[in-house]
Amino acid sequence: MRKRTLLSIALSAAVAGGLGIAGITTASAATLDPALPPGGNFDLSVWQLQLPTGSPGKPDTIQPAQLKGANGYSNPAYFWTDKNDGSMTFWAPEKGVTTPNSNYARSELREMNANGSAADWTLAGNHTLSAQLRIPSVTKNVCVGQVHLGSGGSSTKPLLELYYRPNGDIYLGTENSPDGGQTLHKVGNVALGVKWTYVINVTGNTINLTVNGSRTSYSIPSSFNPYRQYFKAGSYNQSSSDSTSNGAKVKFYSLTVKHS
Repeated sequence: MRKRTLLSIALSAAVAGGLGIAGITTASAATLDPALPPGGNFDLSVWQLQLPTGSPGKPDTIQPAQLKGANGYSNPAYFWTDKNDGSMTFWAPEKGVTTPNSNYARSELREMNANGSAADWTLAGNHTLSAQLRIPSVTKNVCVGQVHLGSGGSSTKPLLELYYRPNGDIYLGTENSPDGGQTLHKVGNVALGVKWTYVINVTGNTINLTVNGSRTSYSIPSSFNPYRQYFKAGSYNQSSSDSTSNGAKVKFYSLTVKHS
């Protein structure tokens, strides 16, 4: 089993809603050091950061070796530690550099392997992304967690995206096929600025999602079987305009990945 956890933080774990396959890790402000960069509080050795800066179609990326540790990378505009509560904070404006396959800017982590290569795992096995977070501001909609398609075909779609809206509604978007088409499922409501937790678990052809202890499950169509996957987490803003002041701010208090 390979297990990735927060770096140098003693945390208590609770089993979410009786879901034995994945636990929600909780963290309080006392467990996060506001004086450290994100890599001093979180294990960022298994993540790459994409920023809303760079040249058209080629956003800047920060590699795990630069992110990890007490001297790791931070950016006062897009990726930093909140000096009040120690949260790992992501900001994505409505106007920013995007990837060629998206119209939306992001400040978002992409899962990597411990050896620095890009994570690219099969549906077989047990794969879990757990987080505690809050969203203090969002214009229209923000994606705070993903399972994205990796190698195995030509599709650049996500398998699933977890969205948060200004009225507090939380939706899971599941892709109908690698060719596209997304179905939305309302999975909860949490007021703007309030902490909440999610666990995204993929095992075989089943998605298990737990939001604040409430679990739902969804089938993965067999058309996705040839594809490998990887996790993403952060602020992937789902609206665009010419504004650099409107956007989505997302704060993480815990973030863990586990594969078995």
